[in-house]
Amino acid sequence: MTGTLAAIGAGLAAIGAGLGIGKIGGSAMESIARQPEAASKIQTAMLIAAAFIEAVALFAVVVSLIAE
Repeated sequence: MTGTLAAIGAGLAAIGAGLGIGKIGGSAMESIARQPEAASKIQTAMLIAAAFIEAVALFAVVVSLIAE
């Protein structure tokens, strides 16, 4: 039973990370379309935020698998 719950937790973490990174990417594209001259700053901020989301998702997956 705990293995199933760990798998569900890992899946939810992956889904959440995918949604978060998708939202960041979409917002960054809108921002670059509105202000092309700020593209490099927007891209840098987007990559840093995506890295933080990915790190939190990886942490959640590890915690859900260790809690097994």
